[in-house]
Amino acid sequence: MQLFSHDTKADALGRAPLFQRLSRRDLVELAKVTEDLEVEEGKVLAREGELGSEFFVIVDGEVEVSKDGAPLRRLSSGEFFGEIALVWESARRTATVTAATPLRFFVLTRQAFRSLIDHHPDIESKVLECLEERVQATEDAQSGS
Repeated sequence: MQLFSHDTKADALGRAPLFQRLSRRDLVELAKVTEDLEVEEGKVLAREGELGSEFFVIVDGEVEVSKDGAPLRRLSSGEFFGEIALVWESARRTATVTAATPLRFFVLTRQAFRSLIDHHPDIESKVLECLEERVQATEDAQSGS
């Protein structure tokens, strides 16, 4: 079931820092391997401490992010979560994410992402560059540089 156009998905994916170096063509290729979903309020999409393998992009609705049972924040249309699970196989979810309203979203799984980058190594190199920049920025912030 396709709920969203590839253009809508490509626009949303382009807002994720992990994909900021991808061309429009790359983003459309990425959009083609996503899965569109709808869930009811109360559905848990990611559970704190569990291994993750999906990246989620919210199209309509809101989710609540909680840690240790305490609400942290809400995410809504155009926002995303779980991108590290695409590149780090042993990534554990750092929070629980639950649909706070009926939710329409799409998912990019690690398996689909890996399959795509196997055929498009240029996409992989651009994603890795972004990841390196994010890690370096985090290290700089922690060291006070």
